[in-house]
Amino acid sequence: MRKLLLIILDGVPYANWRRLFGNLEGWVQSGEARVWRMRAVLPSTSASCYASIHTGTPPQVHRVWGNEYIRRLELPDVFSELSKAGKKTGAVAHSFWSEFFNRAPFDVVRDIEYDEPESPITHGRFHTMTGYGNINQMTPSDVDLFGTLTRLCEYKGIDYGMLHTCTLDSMGHRFYHDSEEMDHACYVMDAMLAPWVHRWRAQGYEVIVTADHGQDARGHHGGTGELQQDFAFYYFGDAEMPSKDTVLDQLALAPSILTRMGVAVPDSMKAKPFFT
Repeated sequence: MRKLLLIILDGVPYANWRRLFGNLEGWVQSGEARVWRMRAVLPSTSASCYASIHTGTPPQVHRVWGNEYIRRLELPDVFSELSKAGKKTGAVAHSFWSEFFNRAPFDVVRDIEYDEPESPITHGRFHTMTGYGNINQMTPSDVDLFGTLTRLCEYKGIDYGMLHTCTLDSMGHRFYHDSEEMDHACYVMDAMLAPWVHRWRAQGYEVIVTADHGQDARGHHGGTGELQQDFAFYYFGDAEMPSKDTVLDQLALAPSILTRMGVAVPDSMKAKPFFT
């Protein structure tokens, strides 16, 4: 049975993936991973991208226009389709993901941690970042998030897991990506992530490491252009893929995951899967 993990590092532009993530790039050089450029939907706003990543539909269809439009989505999504097919799903992420794909509004006691076999997200572990701002960023340690996802893999036996962290996006808004602070932050993330990728691979998971959007020279995203929209897509697995110079469509990620997991793609997902 195929198993897959999707790791989303929020808000990293393509150039900084390729320049600063030495472990990921080392795996590309060794042939264990492959890398492409992927382009976000418009608007390239976080919540809009989150909704598109898992529904395979653009904001003009799912109607998440920005971070202020959080609600339970009514469209088919990766979690719902995998769960209906009998797969165990897991998510370790910002609370927006629970609201989009399980229930809304988010109740910090009820929804911060749940194990619900009948829900689209079978095993949910969430955080809120309440009080977030440039001075106090309210982001959990990424090691804790990676460890939590790994616990779902090893103790709950999830078939599909998604992890989302806002650390680099939050720091990018504060320091911008062309800075010593961001050089170091990307280095730290790459070094912390590497042993977990190794462990997940040893457990038989295919692994995707990517972003939701980029970030421009003033720490902004939501609009157009390479810095705001483009990011790297690293894939550890043996699926047939397009040529390396293909720019992958973010809308194709959801149907590609379902195809790779052997689950039917719903009609609402129009983009052609890139996994074969």
